[in-house]
Amino acid sequence: KQLIQTDHVVGIVGVFDLLECTIDQSYWSQLGIYEMGAGIAPECWSTPHSAAVNMGPRYSSDGAVQYGLSQHPSKVVFVQSNVPGTGYIAAGPKALADASHTPITELTENVPINDANSVALDLVNKAGSNGWVVLNFTPPEALVILQAAQKLGLEDRVKGWGCSTPCNTDFLASTLGAKWNHKLFVNAELTSPDDHNGPEMQQYKAILKQYGSAVAGGLGSFSEMGYLLGKFLTDALQKDPGPYTMANVNAAIKNIKDEKTELLCQPWVYGNYPLHIPNNADFTTTPDNGKMVTAQGCFNVSSADPQIAQYRAAAGTAPSTNPPTG
Repeated sequence: KQLIQTDHVVGIVGVFDLLECTIDQSYWSQLGIYEMGAGIAPECWSTPHSAAVNMGPRYSSDGAVQYGLSQHPSKVVFVQSNVPGTGYIAAGPKALADASHTPITELTENVPINDANSVALDLVNKAGSNGWVVLNFTPPEALVILQAAQKLGLEDRVKGWGCSTPCNTDFLASTLGAKWNHKLFVNAELTSPDDHNGPEMQQYKAILKQYGSAVAGGLGSFSEMGYLLGKFLTDALQKDPGPYTMANVNAAIKNIKDEKTELLCQPWVYGNYPLHIPNNADFTTTPDNGKMVTAQGCFNVSSADPQIAQYRAAAGTAPSTNPPTG
């Protein structure tokens, strides 16, 4: 509220906070604000006044579990940090596993993780030799689990490992080393910078190199999200150059449609919908000698998740743009 009432901000773009979409949703609705961000809280996707460039933890976990299910495991073990909203997040992977008639065990772990060896051993024991383990943690927490698995020689004791988008960073790939090459499969909500280099990807890399030397994680999904938020807002405002009032700016944001970009699998849209999940198709990446490379091209996240089904019923399914490689 201070940004709007004191600083006279006329648009809210760039939200990336655990609870802001939850806390401010009714206020945005009262003022006619159409927030655009890279969200975490459920309301960033389930409400009329928020739209995100990312999928967030639920739908990214869906994608990671979906890839695992495609490998026909006997069981999925899904584990995430014990933070607010775990039930909402886990409901997506459970819906996908149930639809494929595959048993799923859902777990939470307090963070920071203090005994990674015990966590890694427990996950492997619960999954079994033909099971698939999927992690939903920040990169540092996922890393300590994976390093513990490697230290104990557990990386090959299950059929495969998966992770939601936060693992899609070169930081994690380079720290893990070659032993995890093509053994960990990470849901990537945005195009992998390591094996894509079209004109727009080159622009993103140049901007990050010049202005983002201090950005945590460097090349990867999170900095790509920031780039896209800036791009989409700029494109919207250039189509309606002013004056920049709250009404005009938010109308321009709401009217964003058919935003094609090399960084997403499909055109991005805001629009007048009761919920917004415009990024609902993505990639799978895997470590390859310190880089994250594409293991699976663009695929639609399954509408076995009822919220994905609800959004597609309202907004349709956007065609794939198949971002260029090379």
